[in-house]
Amino acid sequence: MNGAPTEPEVVDEVHGVAADIGSMEIRGAATIADTAARALGVQAAESEADEPSTFRAQLRAAARVLYDTRPTAVSLPNALRYVFRDVEGTTVEELRTSVRASVAEFRDRLDTAQNDLGRVGANRLRDGDTVMTHCHSTDVLACIETAVEQGKSLSAYVKETRPRNQGHITADALADIGVDVTLIVDSAARRYLNDVDHVLVGADSIAADGSVINKIGTSGLAVNARDRGTPIVCAAQTIKLHPGTLTGHTVDIEMRAESEVIDDEQAAKIGDPTVLNPAFDVTPPRYVDAIVTERGQYPPESIVTLMRDLFGEGSDHPWDA
Repeated sequence: MNGAPTEPEVVDEVHGVAADIGSMEIRGAATIADTAARALGVQAAESEADEPSTFRAQLRAAARVLYDTRPTAVSLPNALRYVFRDVEGTTVEELRTSVRASVAEFRDRLDTAQNDLGRVGANRLRDGDTVMTHCHSTDVLACIETAVEQGKSLSAYVKETRPRNQGHITADALADIGVDVTLIVDSAARRYLNDVDHVLVGADSIAADGSVINKIGTSGLAVNARDRGTPIVCAAQTIKLHPGTLTGHTVDIEMRAESEVIDDEQAAKIGDPTVLNPAFDVTPPRYVDAIVTERGQYPPESIVTLMRDLFGEGSDHPWDA
C-alpha cells in the first residue's frame, strides 16, 4: 500500500519568519523583503536534501510558506522572485551556493536602493518645508532623513494611522533626526493640509497603471490633498512594483483581524457588530503627483514603462513551478 506523498521539509526558521510577518512583528515592505530573502538563505543552508530535485522542492515549499503571509505586500514575492532568478546548479552544493549568492546580492541591492531613493526624494524638499505622513514607511523616512542631512530644516504632521498606530513609529523616527513633529488623529488631516507643502506616503504595491496600494486612509488623504492643492508624493523602491498587474491581475486587499479594532468585551456592549478592517486601499494615479524610486522620479502614468523594463511583460511565481 502506497503512503501519502511526503511534503518537502521546510526548516523551523522559515515558519517562524512567516509567523512574524503575518502577525506584523516584522513590518515595512523593505524589511519584509529582506527578511524573506534571508529566510530562503537559511532554508538553503540548513537543507539536508541529498538530491538537487529535493533541494529545489524544499526551496519552493519554503517560498510558498513565506508568500502566503501578506498578500498585498508585493515586495515579498518580488524578493522571492529575485532569489529564484539566479538559482542554478547540478548538485545540491552548487544550488546552495547560488542561493547564498543571490540572497546576498538582493540584500545589498536593498541597502543601496533606499539610499538612492532618499537622495531622489530629498530633492523635492526645501528648507523650511512642512510634510504630512501617513502610516510608517522607511522609504519616506529615507527622503526626509537625507533632506535633513543636507541641512534642510523640516517639520511634519504625522497621522497616527489607526488601528495599529503605525504613525507613532514614524513620529519617533522623525523626532530622532531633529524634525519638529506634530502628531494628529487621522480625521484631522484635512484641517491641517493648508499648512503642508508635501504629503509623503509609501506603498505596499504599485500597479501598472500607477495606482498606489498603501495603508488604508491613503486614498482619502490623497483626495483631500488634491482638493487643497497640496502635492502628494509616493516614495517606493522598485521592489514595490507589482508585475502581475501587467497581465491584468488585481492586487488582493488584505483584511486584518477584528481584534485590532475592538475586543470581545467592547463588541458585546454595542451589540456585536460586524467589523471590517481592510489593511490597504487603492489611490488612483490621478491623485498622485509623482512616484519616487531609487531609479528616479516618475509620473504615475510612466510606471508601466519602468515595470516592463524591470520585469518584462509580467512574472509568474517560480515557486509554483
